[in-house]
Parts: sequence; C-alpha cells; structure tokens
Amino acid sequence: MRDFHLPGRSPVLATNGLCATSHPLAAQAAVDILRRGGNAMDAAIAGGMLLGLCEPHMTGIGGDCFVLHSRPGSPVSALNGSGRAPAAADAAALRARGLQAVPPHGPEAVTIPGAVAAFCHLSETQGRLGLDALLAPAIHYAEEGVPVAPRVAFDWPRAGQALQGHGRTHYSDGGRPLTTGEVFRAPGQAEVLRRIARDGRDAFYTGEVAEDMVAALAEMGGGHTAADFAAAACDPATPISGDYAGTELVEHPPNGQGATAILLLNILKHFDLAAMDPFGAARAHIEAEATKLAYDARNRLLADPDHTTRLEHMLAPETAARLAALIDPDHAMAAPAPLTEAVHRDTVYITVVDRDRMAVSLIYSIFHGFGSGIASEKFGILFQNRGAGFTLEPGHPNEMAGGKRPMHTIIPAMLRAEGRVAMPFGVMGGAYQPCGHARFVSNLTDFGMDPQAAIDAPRCFADGAELRVERGYADSVRRALADKGHRIVTPDEAIGGAQAIAIRDNGVLEGASDGRKDGCALGY
Repeated sequence: MRDFHLPGRSPVLATNGLCATSHPLAAQAAVDILRRGGNAMDAAIAGGMLLGLCEPHMTGIGGDCFVLHSRPGSPVSALNGSGRAPAAADAAALRARGLQAVPPHGPEAVTIPGAVAAFCHLSETQGRLGLDALLAPAIHYAEEGVPVAPRVAFDWPRAGQALQGHGRTHYSDGGRPLTTGEVFRAPGQAEVLRRIARDGRDAFYTGEVAEDMVAALAEMGGGHTAADFAAAACDPATPISGDYAGTELVEHPPNGQGATAILLLNILKHFDLAAMDPFGAARAHIEAEATKLAYDARNRLLADPDHTTRLEHMLAPETAARLAALIDPDHAMAAPAPLTEAVHRDTVYITVVDRDRMAVSLIYSIFHGFGSGIASEKFGILFQNRGAGFTLEPGHPNEMAGGKRPMHTIIPAMLRAEGRVAMPFGVMGGAYQPCGHARFVSNLTDFGMDPQAAIDAPRCFADGAELRVERGYADSVRRALADKGHRIVTPDEAIGGAQAIAIRDNGVLEGASDGRKDGCALGY
C-alpha cells in the first residue's frame, strides 16, 4: 500500500469493466461504450480513435496498430495492423542518392496506414455495436475540439518541429504550437470518420480520401499510388511468449519488437534481481547491460515476419545464457554498434477489460512526434513515418523494399498465470518499450509491487551510449552507476508511459495508469 502522506495514485477498482489509457476523455469514451453494451474491443476502438484527437502528435488514422485480445477459455489472438511500404520503395535507390538511412521526415518514410483496416476488421469480427457507434466520440471531438492537456502541450513544441506544408496548416496555429487549454479541432478528420462509419475501410483506402492522401505524398515527391492504398490489409498473427518467475509474458510477434522483451527477461533470469535493491545501482546496471545485448539482437534479427528467419534463435534459452555470460556486474560494456534503424518514443496505448472478461491490449502510433510531419491537404490526415524503421543495409532482413513491413517499436502485451490472462498491459516509449515491459514484469514478480506501484517506480534506460536515469533515482545511485562506467544523463522528459489492468482471482478489475502521461484508469 502506498504512503498516503505522499503524492501518488491509488489503483482503480471496478467489477463490470475498466479502461486504462493516456487521456481521460478516451478512457471515459471507452467506459461509456461498455455501459451501452459494447464489449472490450468496441471500447478499445472507440477510445483509441479518440486518442488521435487527444494526442495528435502521438497517433492518428494515418498510423498503425498492433492488437492482442482474448476471451476466457480461449487462446490470446493477435492482429497485425501495420502498413507496408509502397510498391515503389527501393533501398538501392536511396543508397544511390548517398543516403545511409531513410529520411524520417520525407515521403520515403511514409508507409501505408494500417490502423483503419485493423479497426474496421476488429469491429466486424470481434465487436458488437458497429462502427457508427464506435466512431461517434471521435467525430464529436474532432468537430467540437479537445482542450490540449499538459503533457501534450509539453511535447508539442519539440514534436511540432517536424510539421511541414499541410501538416503545419492542420496541426499548428500558423506555425505556433498549441498550449495547455487551447482547443485542437480537426473537422477534416471528422468527415473522414463519418465516411468510415458509413462505408467501412473502403471510404479511407479508396475514393476521395485516398486521392487526397496520394496527392499530398506526390506533392512531396513520394511514389505512393492509389493501388498501394487500395491493397492495405491487416493480418492475424500467432502470439509469442516466455516465462519469468512463473509468470508468462505474451507478446505480438515480429515485425514488432516484442521478442526483445522476452529475450531481455530470459537474460535477467540469470541474475538474482530479487535480492537487490529495486531502486539501487546493482539492479539498474544489470538491466542496462542486458538491454544493450537484447537490443543488439533486435537490430540484427527483427523484421517483417516474411523476412525474419531467426526468431527461434532469439527466444532460445541458450541464446540468453550466452548473452548473460557477457555481463560484468561491476563494469559497463560499450554500447553495441547501432544500425541505421530509427527508434523514437511517441505512441499511445489503451487496454480494456469488460464484464465478460474479454481483454484487449492495443497500441496505436504514427512513430515520431507528428510522424512524418506531412499531412493531406483537404482532410488533414497526418502520415506516420514508420518507413524510418527500415535499414538501408544491403541484405539485412529489415532492408527497405516495396510491399514490406518495417521493424516496429510498438508492442502490446499480456500476462498469463496458469494459462489464464491475468493482466493486459503496455508501456509507451518507442525503443524503451521492451525494457519497460521487462522492468514492469520484474517489478511485479521480483519485488511484489502492485501494478500501480510497478508503473510509478523510477526508470532508467540504456539508450545508445547513454544511461538515461529519471530524477526518481537517488544521487548516490547515479554516482555508483557512473563509477561502473555508465554515461549518466537525466532526460528532460520522463521515460515512457504505461497502462495496465489486473484481473484479480476474485474477478475484481484493478486499473493502473502512468502519471507520466495525462491519462487515467476508469471503471464502472
């Protein structure tokens, strides 16, 4: 139990249904859908779509999603809602221009948005209420506007530097970032959502809306075609999992980086973390070293599932054992040489559990802040820059190519105990996410924290040559880590953001939401 003398959050307890996400209006919309008889998938879609208006720099209908969902007594299902590169994408052509990486704010980085296809499919196959009901909250707020929340306002100036052309028109006030309490409106998106509610995915991927998107990309020099958009589709996938201290971590398979979290926990199994101070230097050091090794494996191995051939090697216990043996408990290793894949920190996450205990773990993103910075002229659809997740290295499994999906940073997750889904959860934060998943699981299992405490706990992250350490750590810990050879940096921004819903053995739902974001958990 937390110390009620100090600032903090209590878990949210409910019995009929609960949502945890990064903006209160989206959480409220999800719970309203549950009250109206919708199920957890309906609520997650409604809340997720609204997050594109509440946190427009983080996500939107020009982005991608990954989803895990389950019903009692059934296996966890996965859906890949990430888009593909246009047919004209060609790594060799970019290399011929002298480029060593995909330009993150050029049309070359824009992959076809996959989230709308996924949401339409999930509404039809898993939902109850229909798209007209699910999109109504987002349509309302797109027209009437959303007051800018404090964390969104904090992010807007930095992220807004990417905005260009029509993107600046639709997502700034004449180039000026919006501030806390100002109202953001997106009437063009409201019209697009009305059309999707009426006519489904074709209203987005064909016709006037698709023409608006193709024209905007062509204006910037992109090679995207109407055929690229018309071909957009989501795909079912088989989840992957790993065990840590009797808890099973379920992740979405590649092209997401969930396998990295499983590998990281497999490495950490070789150390007695539970005997360490949870907020001390020893644990932070071991986690940092394991992160470097797991992320190096990610950079070399993960890609489009049609091109990833060594997933079993990455998840094998023997691989983790060999990597764990490389860790010196007293000295930091040099950061593994980074490849050219771009990683960043902007995304949103929503989780919902309903009265029937259907659970949904959904993550939805445009990658970098305001994505590519490019938006369509008429409807203001902001394009993701997921193509920056490709490498231009010849022969690499994640080399850019037409029709291929890039390696993604976004990963939804669930925990299972004795075969039963016990907790859908997610950690936002781009590259940090696998480390965040591993730390969250370790906080729960090694240190007996409840979900809210596990989220609130201070974070550190071995990011390239730096160890980024939140201000929640003591100065003595920073000094001890520096003495081990880490280059300590205190980031301006808090590291990531997390949401979780525990399904207790007695059926009560326990929601936890990260104070590093503007959101909350709400139930009824």
